[in-house]
Amino acid sequence: MIATVPAFDRMGEENAFAVLARATALANEGRDIINLGIGQPDFKTPEHIVEAAIKALRDGHHGYTPATGLLATREAVARRTLSTTGVEVSPENVMIMPGGKPTMYAAIVMFGEPGSEILYPDPGFPIYRSMIEFTGATPIPVPIREETGFAFSAEETLSLITPKTRLLILNSPANPTGGITPRAEIEKLVKGLADHPHVAIMSDEIYDVMTYDGEKHTSLLEFPEIRDRLIVLNGWSKTWAMTGWRMGWSIWPNGLYDKVRKLAVNCWSCVNAPSQFAGIAAIDGPQDAVDEMMAAFDQRRKLVVDGLRALPGIDCATPKGAFYAFPNVKETGWPAKKLAAALLDEAGVALIGGPDFGILGEGYIRLSYANSAENIERALERIGDFLSR
Repeated sequence: MIATVPAFDRMGEENAFAVLARATALANEGRDIINLGIGQPDFKTPEHIVEAAIKALRDGHHGYTPATGLLATREAVARRTLSTTGVEVSPENVMIMPGGKPTMYAAIVMFGEPGSEILYPDPGFPIYRSMIEFTGATPIPVPIREETGFAFSAEETLSLITPKTRLLILNSPANPTGGITPRAEIEKLVKGLADHPHVAIMSDEIYDVMTYDGEKHTSLLEFPEIRDRLIVLNGWSKTWAMTGWRMGWSIWPNGLYDKVRKLAVNCWSCVNAPSQFAGIAAIDGPQDAVDEMMAAFDQRRKLVVDGLRALPGIDCATPKGAFYAFPNVKETGWPAKKLAAALLDEAGVALIGGPDFGILGEGYIRLSYANSAENIERALERIGDFLSR
């Protein structure tokens, strides 16, 4: 057998795709499967966005684009950032990416190496830890606890920083918990980071507009004192139901921008041209479809929380953002991953076990309510029947 370098043996993966593959296989066998596992809106990309891509193709935009992205696309991101955060950013600090994960990859490989430490949320998006381990750096989990509303604690986060810490990863609104960290806690963190100027920050803000009950997202861009070491991850996938378009953006400080440009040249050359025109149309066009999608998510969120709380052995904190619930299943007596596997195989409901998101995910499962209310009601009924048996 041909041997690869050890880094590839350290690499993990995102189990949501493994569950998707299993659910698809069962469906192909004729099983009725309800997939509440994958974090993908069940809405179509709005028509004016699709038409912008078609027009771009018909207009002959078939070639390479700059590694950093089309200037017009970067300018659109700068406009959108100003409208959502009140912060003016230069298009020369905006990088158009083929999805959100390349920003994670770029930030982590820039700072991760043997002997360094990178802090990341636990439970959190599994690719954070996977890529940290790939680089040989030591992953340091930042606990995200139900009792704090699944928000990080500034005091606890700061206490984990050492001279070896190179990068701090933050995520709010959060996957998998739906938690939002309050502005006061973020302000406390930023103040404390003044004592740790050697630490870079990557803020994953992909769910920035997905908030409920009057909650407001606080962008790390709003704090000029950390702008020279801040990387912000965002994109089109969730807000405009464009997961398959593979379109993301990130905002980089001057000292890191050319490094990520070089990485793009080496890894993916550029982002495809027609998708970038679609991205401009998404940002500058009507937002009615976004508002309608969020109204539907809010209705489903309430349906999910009430339905889960009515099930034996399950409690569920009300998610404040994104489109995930992270119910506590400890009282069912089931280990979380075994419960998720059994629900798929025996009840036909695809969910993700909490341990797939970190050590502190045990006792929880993730449920995506980016599916129809009808399917959610059917899934809750099946889960209830299974637990009753």
